[in-house]
Amino acid sequence: MNPPHPFRAHTAFRRAAYTGQSAPRRQFLPRESLVTLLEQAAARLPLHDAPDLDWALAERVHDPAYLRRWREGQVTRAEERALGFPWTPAVTARGLGSSGATLAATRDALARGWGLNLGGGTHHAYADHAEGFSFLNDVAISTRWLLDTAQAARVLVLDLDVHQGNGTAALFANEPRVLTVSVHAEHNYPFRKERSGLDVALPDGTGDAEYLAALDQQVAPVVAAFDPDFAFYLAGADVLAGDQLGRLALSLAGVRARDRRVFRWAARTRTPLVTVMAGGYHRDPDTLIQARLNTLDEGLAAFVAAFS
Repeated sequence: MNPPHPFRAHTAFRRAAYTGQSAPRRQFLPRESLVTLLEQAAARLPLHDAPDLDWALAERVHDPAYLRRWREGQVTRAEERALGFPWTPAVTARGLGSSGATLAATRDALARGWGLNLGGGTHHAYADHAEGFSFLNDVAISTRWLLDTAQAARVLVLDLDVHQGNGTAALFANEPRVLTVSVHAEHNYPFRKERSGLDVALPDGTGDAEYLAALDQQVAPVVAAFDPDFAFYLAGADVLAGDQLGRLALSLAGVRARDRRVFRWAARTRTPLVTVMAGGYHRDPDTLIQARLNTLDEGLAAFVAAFS
């Protein structure tokens, strides 16, 4: 039966989840939990397997020689350590699939108002090197595609992952048509930060009230002044208390309130929005799954109401 809305999600996870590929790091969702997440997401909206990104689009953001070495597995141990796990052909496949899913979601947002990638948000990838689980910068690639094809003139990258989006900030440091906003844990990775259009660095242990106040008082006025005509939202769940790689302390309710603010803003202003899930490494897989599903539910609630 077709859902009572036009929205859908793209994912590169389903191929990995159902072919027995294990997660590359112990902090990631185990296979059985990923299957559960995909099944519960599919009960809310159709899931589409991600198309692989065209390498030519990646070359608009990343150095071609860098891409060629990673495509062919000609990487050093130091580069593998910077990425966070060893190179395998699956690393390249995941990068292409995740970036392809974000581009597909970008096309959806242009056509329908909202696009969704159940993965993505690899914001630590630079033009010529990988960092922090990030080989291709999917949001940067889709942003560059929008600008190059004149389908957007002012793009907001709202990065609410617990880690600063250093790669994205560096890639668009000299691009006035892109506003990069990062709200992150001050003392967390990456330990050498880049300069975003707006950085809000929060102390360890920041909870719901302080976090939401930062969004309302610091982020919202800057976004309103920039007045974007397209936006990407990195909905990191690693801001939750108990995340293995986070240092903040939001509750599930707090993360849901964060999502609600972003989605209602985009729906109210009719700003096409792409949501990517970004980081999430909670010690309890069920808590992480619930956070992800809450993000879907808040997005559907806002956009179905706005575009029905």
